Amino acid sequence: MSESLFERLGGVKGIEKIVDDVVDAHLNNPVISARFTPYLEQPKNLSRIKSHTVEFFTAGSGGPLDYTGKDMVTTHKGMNISASEYMETMEDILLILDKHGKNAQTKKDVLEILWSLKGMIIGQ
Repeated sequence: MSESLFERLGGVKGIEKIVDDVVDAHLNNPVISARFTPYLEQPKNLSRIKSHTVEFFTAGSGGPLDYTGKDMVTTHKGMNISASEYMETMEDILLILDKHGKNAQTKKDVLEILWSLKGMIIGQ
């Protein structure tokens, strides 16, 4: 039997490392950094966002955690995220998956999850 996406991402610990690196990438991405830099002065909120992101990817990839955050539309309501911003976040995530040595199938599976969310995030 082949490994689940959760296992290919390295389990909870692997997903935590990926999320940390993705947030760092977003903070250094000139297209989207303005959306993330305010959280540097709000460490509790940043920690909560990271925790919910780990839960989301763990639950969505076949892992044991339940997602306890808000739904995607509610979470992104009023942010008016553009398609280009969304593409930048996806690009950051794919670059981090490369950094972590994830194979093409794993990246494709993550991309499918991200792509399925775009309508719930863009323009809300």
